Amino acid sequence: MDFLNSNLSFPNVSHATEDGLLAVGGDLSAQRLLLAYQKGIFPWFEDDNTIMWWSPDPRFVLFPEALKVSKSMRQVLRNSDFEVTVNTSFDSVIKACAAAKRIGQEDTWITKGMIDAYTKLHHLGYAKSIEVWLNKELVGGLYGVDLGNGVFCGESMFATVSNASKVGFISFVQNTNYKLIDCQVYTNHLESLGAEDIPRAQFLEYLV
Repeated sequence: MDFLNSNLSFPNVSHATEDGLLAVGGDLSAQRLLLAYQKGIFPWFEDDNTIMWWSPDPRFVLFPEALKVSKSMRQVLRNSDFEVTVNTSFDSVIKACAAAKRIGQEDTWITKGMIDAYTKLHHLGYAKSIEVWLNKELVGGLYGVDLGNGVFCGESMFATVSNASKVGFISFVQNTNYKLIDCQVYTNHLESLGAEDIPRAQFLEYLV
């Protein structure tokens, strides 16, 4: 594990610990964040004073062609009153993701510094949100980073009603042409939708 300073650089991902921690420190400037994603690195921490950078091996990803949609979810997608939009309310989505209660997690990793940093990336055209509406109320969504290389780097999702986040994620994958969705680390929720582990070296090839 390395300690970053003001220089705009990262160590080789081979320096990461067994659990994927690569470096500590640096900042959340747009330039550093973009460089990180270009190299397969992402920030994840719970305190703005201790920025932690990760590059896990294996990497949890979804190949769009491997997306799993259950029979019950197909019915929800056909018959529900959900409406899915893109980039209409990034600020609301990222704040809702930060406020979402998650099992086994007392505090959010989406700190104020993270919200400010990714909102800036959104204004620069690199971060996007997917919103799910029900009766004109925001009930689910997700956000992530798109560097224009065919890979969408998912960051977080939320739902306040059943199936809302799944509807947003499935609709997004089905209506875009990404070659890969980066899910970063394992979750049961995303595994049920078809996400899988691949070697970090293989993942990095998709970023070129």
